[in-house]
Amino acid sequence: MSLRIALVEPYLGGSHRAWAEGYARSSRHEVVVLSHDARFWKWRMQGSYLTLAAQFAGAVEGGGPFDVVLATSMLHLPAFLGAVRAHLGDAATVVYFHESQLTYPLSARDRPDETYGMINWGSAAVADLVLFNSGFHRDTFFAAVPALLKRFPDQRHGAMVDEVRSRSYVLEVGVDLQRFDGVAPADVGPPVILWNQRWEFDKGPAELAAALGELVRRGRDFRVVLTGERFVGQPDGFAALPGALGERLAHFGFAEDDDYVRLVCAADIVVSTALQEFFGISITEACYAGAFPVVPNRLVYPERIPAALHGRCLYEAGGLVDALDWALAHPVERAAAVPLLRGEMARFDWSVMASRYDGLLEAPHRPDPPVRPATGTGA
Repeated sequence: MSLRIALVEPYLGGSHRAWAEGYARSSRHEVVVLSHDARFWKWRMQGSYLTLAAQFAGAVEGGGPFDVVLATSMLHLPAFLGAVRAHLGDAATVVYFHESQLTYPLSARDRPDETYGMINWGSAAVADLVLFNSGFHRDTFFAAVPALLKRFPDQRHGAMVDEVRSRSYVLEVGVDLQRFDGVAPADVGPPVILWNQRWEFDKGPAELAAALGELVRRGRDFRVVLTGERFVGQPDGFAALPGALGERLAHFGFAEDDDYVRLVCAADIVVSTALQEFFGISITEACYAGAFPVVPNRLVYPERIPAALHGRCLYEAGGLVDALDWALAHPVERAAAVPLLRGEMARFDWSVMASRYDGLLEAPHRPDPPVRPATGTGA
């Protein structure tokens, strides 16, 4: 069976781009990516359905009908389906949740706005199949939906929640991990701490900056690589880091992929201070490449890190500095954890995941057993 799949991504950048293009490249089906640039995310969620519907119509007229619409959570799916009704035919509709606005942490500059949570809920409600990138994400989403709906005066969709959950599944993100294979090891030197997150509020950069400063005050010998997507401005605490870290700072800023791969492969420890994490691509990449994770005991991380390593890799609130200190001081224990971590992360490579996606989309109303159903636990 060969399918024609419309992958509709209003925000084609960063991890969204890597996921969309990775699946299109790895699938045995024809995957046509319909997209807009990764800018103005609120406008993308509110208005992109019309311009993407025009792309969809053109793709149907130019190449024939689609069998599946695979949309991401950035799309207003109910509005999109209305706009493409003349060209939709019998296509199944699937929505993939990279993130959701129902539980996204707000910075001090943000005000609560139920518009985007309702777009997410409406998209889940109308899709034939709802996919989440982790059990943690699925469970927090369905825990948050009733609270959102209770804010409205009547006809609050309450009876729909269990039905939507019954057709919701966990299908993890595919990641291009093989690009980290065969990279020459870095020169021996002080251990390298890597932070490879987006430079934004929800990734907790201020906590990281404070922790690194405390390690300097303790006199620890280490190097730091700070890399990741950077948008407008600079996170609180980061401006002072070059001066505070001095020669310890080996890299500071965005890196193109070849340099990024080299930096990740040189890391001994990878750290997260995230306030929000639904899958953890950057931690997955670094663990596969040989880094020891120091990550919070919350969000998706207990699901992502093997249970045997929870006691050493997961830190409690207020425990980041001591956890990093331990990792710096125990290179033998760090190295012993690498094979287990690498094996756990290898299952997310597209060489494994593409066939899972393909099999699911071939029968979206009857998911294959490896696509885990919504059972009520985070794993």
